[in-house]
Order: sequence, then C-alpha cells, then structure tokens
Amino acid sequence: MLKLNFGIKRNSILKMALLSAITISTWSCGGEQADKPNVEDVNVKIDSRRLDKDLYSIDTNNVAAGLQQLSAKYPDFLNFYLDTLLGFGINGNFADTAGPVKFGVRGFITFKDYRGLYDTVIKHYPDTKGIDEELADGFKYTKHYFPAYKEPKVIYLISGLNNWGAFTYGDNILGIGLDMFLGQGYPFYQSVGIPAYMGQKLNRNYLPVAAFRAIHQNRFPFQPEEKSLLDMMIVRGKEMYFIDKVLPDVPKATKLAFTEAQLKWCEENEGMIYNFFVRENLLYNKEWQRVLRFVNDGPTSAGMPAQSPGNVGSWVGWQIVDAYVKQNPNITLQQLLETEIDGQAFLQKSKYKPR
Repeated sequence: MLKLNFGIKRNSILKMALLSAITISTWSCGGEQADKPNVEDVNVKIDSRRLDKDLYSIDTNNVAAGLQQLSAKYPDFLNFYLDTLLGFGINGNFADTAGPVKFGVRGFITFKDYRGLYDTVIKHYPDTKGIDEELADGFKYTKHYFPAYKEPKVIYLISGLNNWGAFTYGDNILGIGLDMFLGQGYPFYQSVGIPAYMGQKLNRNYLPVAAFRAIHQNRFPFQPEEKSLLDMMIVRGKEMYFIDKVLPDVPKATKLAFTEAQLKWCEENEGMIYNFFVRENLLYNKEWQRVLRFVNDGPTSAGMPAQSPGNVGSWVGWQIVDAYVKQNPNITLQQLLETEIDGQAFLQKSKYKPR
C-alpha cells in the first residue's frame, strides 16, 4: 500500500513538518464543494496549548524555575522556540545568571513593547476555542481523504512580529504565532517592514488557511529552481486545491489571500490573464527573476492592470488543477498531490479552457 508521509526528518529547522504515514484514500477528490464529504463521524482530538500565556505567567524574579516548568510542558519544542525562533541561544542553560536568560527571556517578558504586543494578543485571543474548532474541522477533512493521518498538537505563541504565522515542527507539532494575525490594521506590522499587500494574510480569517498551507508546504515544498512558470502555477494550484478540500467552508478569496474585488477581477478576466502569459511567452519561461513574481505575493501582477493581485498565477494554477480533476474524476487527492509535475503534459490532460 502506498503511503504519504506528511513530514520530514526530526529536528530539521528549515524544513520542519509532520511525520505521519498516510494511506491512499478510497474517495475521489473530484467534484464541487457543494458535495463536500460528511465528516461528522471522523474522530480527531485537539491538544492545544498557550505557550504565550505560559511564558508571560513566569515569575520574573525566578525565571529559571519558570523555564524548567515550561521545559516539562513543552519538551523539545521549548528549546527550538527560545533558541531558533526567538534567537536567544540559551542552549538548555536556564540559570537566572545566564546572559541569554537574564537579558533575553526576562527582557522579552518585561520590555514594554513586547509586553504591549502580548497584551494585544490576549485582547484579540483571550481563548482559542474558535480556532481549535476550525482546525479540528480541517483535520477531519484531512483524515477523511487520508485515513491514517494523525492530527498534530497545536502550540500557540508569539514571535515578537518575526513573521512566524504558522509552521510545523518535529513529528506532530503545529505552531501558530498569534501575533501575526492581529488584523491588517495593526500599526506595528508596517514598522517591522511587512508590506501592505500582505495584509489579507494578517487577518484572523486567514489563520486556518496559513495552518494547512504550512502542513502542505512542508510535505510538498515550493522549489522554483529549474521550473517553468507553468510548472510553478500547477504546484501552487495543487496547494490551493488541497486547502480547498480540507477547508471547504472558507471563502475562496480568503484561501488565496485576495480581496473579494481581486478575486472577482480574476474571474472576469481569466481569458485575458492566460492569454497574457501566452502572448508574453511566459508559460514555459524558466527565468525565475521574471516569472516567480506571478506565483508569489505582491502589490499587483507586472504587466497587468492595477486591479490584478500579485499572486495571479496561483489562481490560474488552481483553475488548471480543477480542470484536470474534472477530466480525471477517479483520481485520489493523494495521487493528485504526488503526481510529478510536467507542466505541458498536465495542461494538455486538463483540457483547460479559460473563460
């Protein structure tokens, strides 16, 4: 039996993922979302913890003892959080006299700007019941398509606006940086250099999308090297198709991090968008400096009207993948995700015809 492993080697920092053996599902991944599967009887258990609250509850007069307690509650992950994510370099030495503890951890939980950030997080997220429920729904759909999938533990944290929104780590951990979902109007995002066009990804409604995008990308990392624009669009399209299947009730614009106006523009100009790529000889172009921008976030798409989203290629890729599935209705979600990308062959088999 073929298996899909949602993960990689333990303790990999740059490619952290969930290690879960996942068997091929017997369900088809084709069809419209109106026919989404019934997952009421799929059992998942949410084990979520608030590292942010636990960290800021430490007695600042006895940080060492507090860190020891956190180490027991968050084994393995605490060292990664303190040393890699926050960059303190504690290396397991929790003594109050150690510089990284005295000036790093203690400063992080007492400095007024960080304390203010934590207070803002608590104001927005006094509890995570709603998020847990949304993640649980996504895990149910994932387990429906991949019955052996094991849902991860969820750790909520703050990263000091270091752009750790959602990521996977180790065998079974999903990290959620709540400070990266305070709403696009939160004033300090701009001060740390986050561009305005990323705003949709900073909103609360994008959080579950970020979570399942992280899960997908760590199993299927986006690697643009030696790939044509068409190849990259299909890779992104598969990612969006996966997210669409496991989060069927989330609006399409939210899944894409588009505004509703941007999504409407894409839908009304699908033929023009695709013909632009053809006319400019971009589909099979492998000059990543020229084509990568069409499948990544940006203020707009170069050469297109100002109403266009920067990531328009991902939307086109989603349409191509959706067309491919309609032509191959018996393909499973796992088979779709694991199909080697040959952009030209995939496009031909999809019989994609832009409107």
